[in-house]
Amino acid sequence: MHVHFIAIGGSAMHNLAIALSRKGFTVTGSDDELFEPSKTRLKTEGILPSNIGWNEANIHVGLDAVILGMHAREDNVELIKAKSLAIPIYSYPEYLYEQSKEKIRIVIGGSHGKTTITSMLLHATKKLGVNVDYMVGAQLEGYDCMVKLTDDAKFMVLEGDEYLSSPIDRRPKFHLYHPNIALISGIAWDHINVFPTFQNYVDQFDIFCSLISPNGKLIYNEEDPNVHVLGRKYEDSLQAVPYKTPEFKPTSEGTLMAYNGELYPLFIFGNHNLQNLVGAMYLAESMGIANADFLHAMIDFKGAGKRLQKVVETKNFTFFKDFAHSPSKLSATTAAIKQQYPNRKVVACMELHTFSSLKKEFLPHYKDTMLAADVSLVYFNPEVVAHKKLVPISKEDVFNGFGGNISVFDNSTNFLNYIYSENWNDAVLLLMSSGNFDGIDYELLGEEIIQKLV
Repeated sequence: MHVHFIAIGGSAMHNLAIALSRKGFTVTGSDDELFEPSKTRLKTEGILPSNIGWNEANIHVGLDAVILGMHAREDNVELIKAKSLAIPIYSYPEYLYEQSKEKIRIVIGGSHGKTTITSMLLHATKKLGVNVDYMVGAQLEGYDCMVKLTDDAKFMVLEGDEYLSSPIDRRPKFHLYHPNIALISGIAWDHINVFPTFQNYVDQFDIFCSLISPNGKLIYNEEDPNVHVLGRKYEDSLQAVPYKTPEFKPTSEGTLMAYNGELYPLFIFGNHNLQNLVGAMYLAESMGIANADFLHAMIDFKGAGKRLQKVVETKNFTFFKDFAHSPSKLSATTAAIKQQYPNRKVVACMELHTFSSLKKEFLPHYKDTMLAADVSLVYFNPEVVAHKKLVPISKEDVFNGFGGNISVFDNSTNFLNYIYSENWNDAVLLLMSSGNFDGIDYELLGEEIIQKLV
């Protein structure tokens, strides 16, 4: 097989390209920009494009398929030629389905928790020696590629993103996987540039449920009211399995979880993470893994990449970074930190970075989401707002949207100066963003704070 990637440099696309190359496919690709780590990883695998830019000569009758990335436009010269030659054109999720349609497909969906649950399941299957193919949305520790495709794995584990599939396919990615076993962790309005109303967003998860294979299984978080409605709706046509937060108590190392009369010491903590763990456990059970075996395998799990990740820690100071950016994620992460460190000052910082979060009309959805923290800071860059071609927002708009009780910054230097001025004895710093606060070096920041404490 010879496949060509249009926009091979994307974070998801280059991982699929690597996986297919490792499977023995001939892989070529093109892009008008290539950044790290994609560039080096493609070069290491021997599939880095020799030139930057689009070239219709890359498209020829010898291709078996073209895989189109979101970065490409509809008028891309390579895409136009592929259409003219009637070469099969696939989006990233469509081709993942093509590679897994003979397998048992396990798809993890939800507005939050997808990557963590997928990571938990992969951690357990790896430790227990269960061979699975997979696609996960973040680079995980111990894995050199986000995608694995083989001929012999019985299961395909897919993180089910609800965003659009490609420039010419406006369907959400997770609608294309047709799961045999599915999970929904929670529903909280996101991607408002694509799904203009909350009901329209919820409808995408309803459609997802309707695409589960006949007599398939839906594992759902019954503590989320919107997910609970879907679970009840499909309980007559599918095996509907609800899950909820287990009994647990915080410890100095993480959590002690009680299940079926046994106690399991875990590094992860917080209601949301423990919910995710139980959901992953039920997925594993569907694969033939006993609950006790799964939980024993999770004892050394320390979390998914960029999800409540510990940056530095001393006896009286801890610094976490987290990918949280939506209201539900912000609330859950902040509450988890305060629950874990009830006697410390918690300073929670959030960067408004996504399209949804920077829209003035969306800001009220953040009301009271950071109340669990002792000190709450919100940062945004007006230049990012302009780059996204959104209506400008003011510090007052942000302050009012969050319901007060926060300090707002629109200058990264002022934000960092505030951080450095804080007393970090017996404190926790939490930085939450889908970006990086305009280039903050988290490790360096942590080291500098520790030096001030000495």
